[in-house]
Amino acid sequence: MSTPSNVNTPSPAYRGIDKVNAALCRWVSIGTLIMVLLTFLIVVFRYGFQMGWIALQESVMYLHALVFMVGIAHTLRVDGHVRVDVMYRKMSPRKQAWVNLTGTLIFLIPVCVTVIVISFPYVAKSWELLESSQEAGGLPLVFLLKSLIPLFACLTLLQGFSDIARYIEQFKGGAR
Repeated sequence: MSTPSNVNTPSPAYRGIDKVNAALCRWVSIGTLIMVLLTFLIVVFRYGFQMGWIALQESVMYLHALVFMVGIAHTLRVDGHVRVDVMYRKMSPRKQAWVNLTGTLIFLIPVCVTVIVISFPYVAKSWELLESSQEAGGLPLVFLLKSLIPLFACLTLLQGFSDIARYIEQFKGGAR
């Protein structure tokens, strides 16, 4: 996936954040394809052969979580999130940057930091126990699944910092 033309990241460090999220997006795309194929296999096995495996079903759940939790930062990067833009779309790029900067500082950063702080003990305990599925025949990887929570927050927080640099650039040279 390429960066949209309106994405102009000023510093190499922030370009690195954007590149990491773009690379992760490519992996998420592959994960999405695998998830669809596994879902198809589950349906074929269940209804065609009256066979089912809990581990296969859980793997789809794990991939689903991975796709969304890792893909959130990329969606933020390309401004693909849902927005109620009754007034926003009529604003100048500079005013849009102001709204985005304010939202990032007031909402995104505090929420991401809170998620990281609150989820760390939860995830650490899961790793300590090497938590596995409660289902017979399930995957023994619940601790990895739970690790997606702080990972999503860290990736989104880093992308928020990259976006802040972009918004500041828009203030410096953007249209009014």
